[in-house]
Amino acid sequence: MMRTCLVVDDSRVVRKVARRILEDLQFTCDEAEDGMQAYNYCAHTMPEVILLDWNMPVMSGIEFLEKLRALPAGNDPRVVFCTTENDMAHIQRAMMAGANEYIMKPFDTDIIRSKFIQIGLLEDEN
Repeated sequence: MMRTCLVVDDSRVVRKVARRILEDLQFTCDEAEDGMQAYNYCAHTMPEVILLDWNMPVMSGIEFLEKLRALPAGNDPRVVFCTTENDMAHIQRAMMAGANEYIMKPFDTDIIRSKFIQIGLLEDEN
């Protein structure tokens, strides 16, 4: 049973980098380029974890998160915000809207692995 992750980012480059990292961590990846695409995806298929960008056209990450959490199974996915916004107000708003964790861009394999361990998605091998 492969574990599923949805990568939501309007940058194709960021989605590619995230996908490579996640596939290395044994996750199956799908991609969405804005919150609306992500919402439509989740309305059909709820992923186990969502890597979510903040600033996107059409629907922002925070708007998507608020809508996601209102869906019937919308509390199931772990949501990790990926943001360049490192001020506390942004981070608190994300956590209040239902984010499980956040990471700063640019991220790498170690950062994602350690966050996934923190929120119980991966075993700590050490």
